[in-house]
Amino acid sequence: MKPSTELFDLVKSLTKSEKRFFKLSSSLQSGEKNYLKIFDAIDGQDDYDEEALKELFKNERFIKHFPSEKNHLYKLILKSLRSYHSDNSANSVLKEEIKNIEVLYRKSLLKECNKLLGRAKKIALKNEKFYYYIDLIHWEKRLLEEAFEAGELTRDLNELIDEEQDVIERLKNLAEYQILYSKINYLFRIGGFVKGEDERQMVEEIALHPLIKDSSMALSARAKSICYYVRGFCCNAFRDTEGSIVNFTKSKEVLDQNPLIKKDLPKRYIRAITNIIHGQISLKRYDDADAELLVLKELKGKSEFSSIDVEINLFTNTVMCELLYMNRKGQYAEASELLEEIVKELEIKRDKINKEKDILFSYLIAYIYFGNRQYKDALHWINRVLNDNENTLRQDIYTYSRIFNLIIHYELGNYELLDYIIKSTQRYLNKKQRDYQVESVIVDYMKKLAKAPNDSSRMIIFADLDSKYNDLFKDADNRVILQYLDLKSWVNSKMENKTFAEVVTLRGK
Repeated sequence: MKPSTELFDLVKSLTKSEKRFFKLSSSLQSGEKNYLKIFDAIDGQDDYDEEALKELFKNERFIKHFPSEKNHLYKLILKSLRSYHSDNSANSVLKEEIKNIEVLYRKSLLKECNKLLGRAKKIALKNEKFYYYIDLIHWEKRLLEEAFEAGELTRDLNELIDEEQDVIERLKNLAEYQILYSKINYLFRIGGFVKGEDERQMVEEIALHPLIKDSSMALSARAKSICYYVRGFCCNAFRDTEGSIVNFTKSKEVLDQNPLIKKDLPKRYIRAITNIIHGQISLKRYDDADAELLVLKELKGKSEFSSIDVEINLFTNTVMCELLYMNRKGQYAEASELLEEIVKELEIKRDKINKEKDILFSYLIAYIYFGNRQYKDALHWINRVLNDNENTLRQDIYTYSRIFNLIIHYELGNYELLDYIIKSTQRYLNKKQRDYQVESVIVDYMKKLAKAPNDSSRMIIFADLDSKYNDLFKDADNRVILQYLDLKSWVNSKMENKTFAEVVTLRGK
């Protein structure tokens, strides 16, 4: 069995400051510290090699129970990280305060207990941590009982009950918004842009929900941020790009107006800006997109965006927005120059980048190489998508990658191979429960192009395909594919004897 790399991954995730804190904490402990030897050895490895560790420590007694030593080290690192980050979030502070309240209560230090309770409630309210707030109210009830028994009437119990009911309402309200967010997010994570009557009905049900229709029903900043965010997604589903920008901007503004909530929800803030940029690029408002891209880039290094997961989220969203921006403007040569550094950074971060971002990056990189007429490189990257076995994530990308794959092979002149790939693509589309009218048309015409005897015959086919697309793209649902693959520009490039980049550049102005 292959040794687990969990300890190695944890050690390698530590920052210099976290390592220093761990070493300092360990130095305060007495006794033998075998775990520090293991820590230093693992920290010195580029890739995890358990056999090398066993060889290094073959003369140490602890090697006989090496798994337990590793487990002990893992727990110690987590304990150190909890201490190191204990003051970095409202959750950590409130957990500690509630523990302190419990300790003081057991020691009958009720005055001190009440003092901590008041401070903790302010923190919970400012940060909208309603779960903790309810817990704190329960403690306040216990302290009131103690006060009543002592003959002290410090507060009316009915007031506290009303306060509890108010917090419960806010918590329930937030939970309902989070359910709606999960539903719309699930739709986009699975299939991307909504396409088809069943999906449209699901989005419409969410969009018409009273909590989404009326933002005044949101009882907290967190809930209001979700309300506008969900609206933004619904607008995307209904091809209302303008409305999407408006609502994602409002979601961002809510977080800007509530810095503590923004600090607690950095990824939502990043995603809101990312969706604004996507909308602006789609509407060719490149100056506005540039301004928002600058906002996104300026988040780097700020304390609330400095944790590893948030840094990676910020990196991936920023780079993807830049690549999309250059794609839509036809700046493929400029984008190509950036790819070596981007790919290198992606490889470093690959184990921490989620599957959705991974396939999106592969698709975007393939598109850039295609636009730069580097078709073999484009094929390499599109194959990274096609060779993946994911069946429940972003089926839009997997579908359009198959269409893109046909076009790449056509550009490479692989006409004989195209016949096999076309049949495979047709089988794939037939299995799916979506309306793939445009996709089916391109597959049919790719078959004709592959069998065409000469260039003049192909020009006739391209002209026919262009006419077909002019009719099909009158339907907004059929235009969805243009968000992923600019078929019109590709067909026009063939008809006008121009490069794809030239046509995209002209259309992007």
